[in-house]
Amino acid sequence: LYRRYGLWFRLRKLILWLLGVYIAIPFLVKLCPAIQAKLVFLNFVRVPYFIDLKRPQDQGLNHTCNYYLQPEEDVTIGVWHTVPAALWKNARGKDQLWFEEALGSSHPVILYLHGNAGTRGGDHRVELYKVLSSLGYHVVTFDYRGWGDSIGSPSERGMTYDALHVFDWIKARSGDNPVYIWGHSLGTGVATNLVRRLCERETPPDALILESPFTNIREEARSHPFSVASTQYFPGFDWFFLDPITTSGIKFANDENVKYISCSLLILHAEDDPVVPFHLGKKLYNIAATSRSFQDYKVQFVPFHTDLGYRHKYIYRSPELPRILREFLGKSEHEHHH
Repeated sequence: LYRRYGLWFRLRKLILWLLGVYIAIPFLVKLCPAIQAKLVFLNFVRVPYFIDLKRPQDQGLNHTCNYYLQPEEDVTIGVWHTVPAALWKNARGKDQLWFEEALGSSHPVILYLHGNAGTRGGDHRVELYKVLSSLGYHVVTFDYRGWGDSIGSPSERGMTYDALHVFDWIKARSGDNPVYIWGHSLGTGVATNLVRRLCERETPPDALILESPFTNIREEARSHPFSVASTQYFPGFDWFFLDPITTSGIKFANDENVKYISCSLLILHAEDDPVVPFHLGKKLYNIAATSRSFQDYKVQFVPFHTDLGYRHKYIYRSPELPRILREFLGKSEHEHHH
């Protein structure tokens, strides 16, 4: 009887502890929106660990140079510049000045804006740089302030400003070559923020590519697998968990931004994406396709069937990707030169 009472006492203690955590976490998030911001950015997750971002060659990128740029005082961002395959041999052993001048060679440039968590050296990101380089593009990518070895505190405004700084840095060196913006996941929010600003100042990029995009961060957070499970069992989920995101000034409103963007738009999305549901990418496409700002530009949505298994970050594996980009960007290049 004593043993049974002791077991029940321990079980009751565990239940009360779990109930306390269940109640405390939402209030903690509500009282400290910065916690929710960290969960959106996940910039403290530096997978893969133990890589030296100053040495892109360690990731098989022998034709890549590591730079550091300073968008603002007290902010330094780490940048990788991978040259097109045609320049690989020439690039060996060259310094930063050679790489910067190479942006003026007759090859288009892709500015790649990565998603949350990890760094510019993430495995799936590196594989995409290799694919794009082999197709003849310069690829310039960077870690936003607070990510990787970049210095500063992360915020939506800061991420957008970093992207604007790198875009202007590219344009100052790329001459008349086309410059495309490619955003993935959370990076699609940075991309549409950036391109909206560029269109408003009448310096749009030659095309915008959104891989696995959402409509806005609130809808994405509500559609996340964790949230879908939580909303069923947790009353007031929006008030506790989603409102603090807005309070932190995090919107990433792709659905609003596309109404102010005037350049060609390509959306790529896998049907089996477990992180950003496919229906959000489709919804964003429908908003863009009917927007007056795109009436003179090509807007294309390319789905990837569930059977392919590309999920959230493996679209780079598609053997169709070179053809998709050639057909879409070929048209953009034609518009650019005429």
